[in-house]
Amino acid sequence: MTDHPAPTALLADDEPHLNRVLKDRLRELWPALRIVAIASNGAEAAEQIARLQPDIAFLDIQMPGLSGLEVAQGIEGHTRVVFVTAYDQHALDAFEQEAVDYVLKPVRAERLHKTVERLQRVLAQETGDAAAMPGEQLHRLLQQLLPAVPAGARGSPPLLRHLRASQGQLTHHIAVEDILYCQADDKYTVVRTAAAEFLIRTPISELLPQLDPQRFWQVHRATLVNVDQLQCTRREANGKLLLRLRGLDTELPVSRAYVHLFKAM
Repeated sequence: MTDHPAPTALLADDEPHLNRVLKDRLRELWPALRIVAIASNGAEAAEQIARLQPDIAFLDIQMPGLSGLEVAQGIEGHTRVVFVTAYDQHALDAFEQEAVDYVLKPVRAERLHKTVERLQRVLAQETGDAAAMPGEQLHRLLQQLLPAVPAGARGSPPLLRHLRASQGQLTHHIAVEDILYCQADDKYTVVRTAAAEFLIRTPISELLPQLDPQRFWQVHRATLVNVDQLQCTRREANGKLLLRLRGLDTELPVSRAYVHLFKAM
């Protein structure tokens, strides 16, 4: 009989003690589970998931840089997502409809035990189709969840006409129509125009709701593009979609969860 490898998991929360609590309780409830990484923010979680391809990612929804929802949007592999959340029942209904599991804060052993049982059933299935959530299905779920976040967690700021970026003693005012793309980079966000590159401290998660959704599309876990500046798309033999923006020689990859946005083009 063939031995199956031990399942692996990543934990991501910006509060270290919550990571420790979750790790300890998982160790008690699921001794065979290997915790292969613990991340303290969204960008770190996204990088570790892409590199390690864990079977499961326990993602806090509200983290600096990238939220758990944004990290989930960028997952390319087979990793199953369990959201760790303090949201109310209205938001949780969306999780139930799409059969993605969640754990409420504070993490309780009884609820986590149900999550573990559900994950064990999923991992025991032999077909990947039943185990993994397709990109478009996950994208639809996340679109449901984003408006369901409680008041105060996400505001409705007015749409931006300019971004301000400081460089030394200068403050640049960048017209949003001149922006080619915005991309998360550690503690900063890179704002690229045809003429120059700027750094701002506003994270992607805060920037996105302040930009015109008809113009700025999220195409990767950490990338927004101005589709008005789209020159062409290119699909590689493996199905990967790449974007070419006006004035740029480099191409930007589109995450699997967002490829469907370009089908009508």
